Amino acid sequence: MELSLIQKIIVFALPVIFAITLHEAAHGYAARKFGDRTAEAAGRITANPLKHIDPVGTILVPLAILLLSKLAGGGGILFGWAKPVPVNFGNLRNPKKDMFWVAAAGPGANLLMALFWTGMIKLSFTLPDPLRIPLALMGAAGVFINAVLMALNLLPLPPLDGGRIAVSLLPHRWAYKLARVEPYGLFILIALMFLGVLGIFMWPLILGLINLAALVFFIHPVELLALIQIVLN
Repeated sequence: MELSLIQKIIVFALPVIFAITLHEAAHGYAARKFGDRTAEAAGRITANPLKHIDPVGTILVPLAILLLSKLAGGGGILFGWAKPVPVNFGNLRNPKKDMFWVAAAGPGANLLMALFWTGMIKLSFTLPDPLRIPLALMGAAGVFINAVLMALNLLPLPPLDGGRIAVSLLPHRWAYKLARVEPYGLFILIALMFLGVLGIFMWPLILGLINLAALVFFIHPVELLALIQIVLN
């Protein structure tokens, strides 16, 4: 079974939008819980995608990756980004300690969404054919995009969430040195991507999360990976 470009866009549209926007909303919610209301004041603690969508990162980049992937015959890592939620870490009650929870909230949201979409796949098995196949494929797209975003954001490189988590856990001297990398973090990430090194770090975590989600819902991991392969090809 091979999907056309239009079918792939339809299958990925909702999972991509909500994977990115709920990731950002989770940061804002965690920041409010620990004392910073900057995101709340900006109206960013919401599931409304219109509040979070970045025209380039949420729409153009994923579409371009889907198109290039289709032309190349499938494969690759689909990702994107939303407008970052504003967080003033100085407003947190315990900035260094609370930074961990604010940063971890985004990948945590992706973990929950990966499990949600796996649950949709499990549900699809009980539905008649006209509904079963579209829901199963959308679920596979949801599992994959959330696994990718979680793995990407857990890389210990500021300004990614993993970098902020590392800063919150390291001793002050090492945390300060790592935090100084932040202005160059995006360039380092792009360089790793073009050198083909990024996948070496990400794929083990991506596959680990996919296997975990499959086991939680008693789906054979090979079956889930086969569905993901269909939406990627």
